[in-house]
Amino acid sequence: MQFPIPVGGGWVDPQLTPILLVVIVLAAIGTTVLFCFGVVAYSRRRSRRYLLITAVLGLLVIRSIVGLGTVFGLVPMTVHHLVEHGFDFSIAVLVLYAVYRSGPGSQRRSLGSDGD
Repeated sequence: MQFPIPVGGGWVDPQLTPILLVVIVLAAIGTTVLFCFGVVAYSRRRSRRYLLITAVLGLLVIRSIVGLGTVFGLVPMTVHHLVEHGFDFSIAVLVLYAVYRSGPGSQRRSLGSDGD
């Protein structure tokens, strides 16, 4: 399969490029849908926990966009690795913080709220 623009920049096997593109596009679509659900949930709940989860979903969308940019040669591999692994760390920290804020101690402090 020939692409109208150079794809992969020489670091990916040309036979696997279509599969890689399908996977990244599906990831971008899926995370974008989830991010939209997160925005709606945050707008309804207005809690820090929902904001953190929405931020994580937004970072996942950006990761997918960076991945597409790398496949199409718009994002250099070094920048790709810095952004992707930096976001991996940020996502892990935000999820762990959201879990920490949801612990049993937060329910004892605030009766009737979600701990935020």
